[in-house]
Amino acid sequence: MSQLGSNPRTSNGFFAMTLRRFLSTTHFGFKTIPKDNKEAMVAGVFHGVADKYDLMNDFMSAGIHRVWKDEFVSRLDAGPQTRLLDVAGGTGDIAFRFLKNLKRQHGYYNGHVTVLDINSSMLKVGQDRADQLGLSGPHLDFVEGNAEILEGIPDESMDAYTIAFGIRNVTNIDKALQQAYRVIKPGGRFLCLEFSHVENPLLKNAYDLYSFNVIPKLGGVVANDEASYQYLVESIRQFPKQEQFAQMIRDAGFKTFGKGYTNLTFGVSAIHSGFKL
Repeated sequence: MSQLGSNPRTSNGFFAMTLRRFLSTTHFGFKTIPKDNKEAMVAGVFHGVADKYDLMNDFMSAGIHRVWKDEFVSRLDAGPQTRLLDVAGGTGDIAFRFLKNLKRQHGYYNGHVTVLDINSSMLKVGQDRADQLGLSGPHLDFVEGNAEILEGIPDESMDAYTIAFGIRNVTNIDKALQQAYRVIKPGGRFLCLEFSHVENPLLKNAYDLYSFNVIPKLGGVVANDEASYQYLVESIRQFPKQEQFAQMIRDAGFKTFGKGYTNLTFGVSAIHSGFKL
C-alpha cells in the first residue's frame, strides 16, 4: 500500500534540479534564457549593429554619449606611460580618446591601450577607424577576447581597466570584475561607464516612454533592426542599480570612495570607479 505525503529524496531531488535550472539561466533583455546561449545571442546583436554603433548610442542617449565618454576618459587622469585595457571597446571610442588625451595633456606618450572585444565585427570597425584617424601603430592593439576570461592578459599587467557600455552584456558580471581585478596592477584603477537607473519618478517615466516607444522604432527605420534595439533597451533595465553594482565592484576586491559612482544626466548613465589597493 502506498504511503501518502512527499518522499524526502524525491522532494530534495526536485529542489536540486530546480535550483540547477535557475542557476543556469540568465536574462537576455526581459527574456529568461540558458546561460550558455547568451554569449551567442549578444554576439548576434552586435554583429548586426557594429557598422551603426555610433548611431545606436545616439538613439540610446539622445546623442549625449559623446559627452559622457569625454568625461569618462578625463576621469581616468592617465599618465604618459599608462597601460590601459579597454574591454568591450571594439569600435575604439574610448581608446582613441585615451590616446588623444595623453598627447593633449602631456605632449607625448609612451602609453599603450589594448582594446579587447568578444565581437569581431566591432573590432573590424575599430581597426578601420584607427587607420582613418592615423592612430594605428605601436601604442594600440585590437584583441578578440572574452571579458570573463581575459586570456593572454597577464596578472597585474595593466595600470587601468575601462569598460564603457559593455558590462551589462556580459553573462557573468562577477567573473568579469574578478578578471579586471586580476590584471590590474596594485594601485591601478577600474573605471566603468554604463547606462543606469533614473531615480526621479517624472524623469524616469519620460525616459521609459522614449526608450520603449521610440528607440526600437528608430532602430527599425534607420538600421532595419528593431529587435536588437529592443534588447538593448531591456538590457539597461536588467542591469543592477547603481548601489548594487558598486557593491559588486567592492566584492571583487576593489576599494571605492564615497558612493563609488557618479550619476550622469540624472542617472541615465553612471561612472563607477574602484582602485586595487
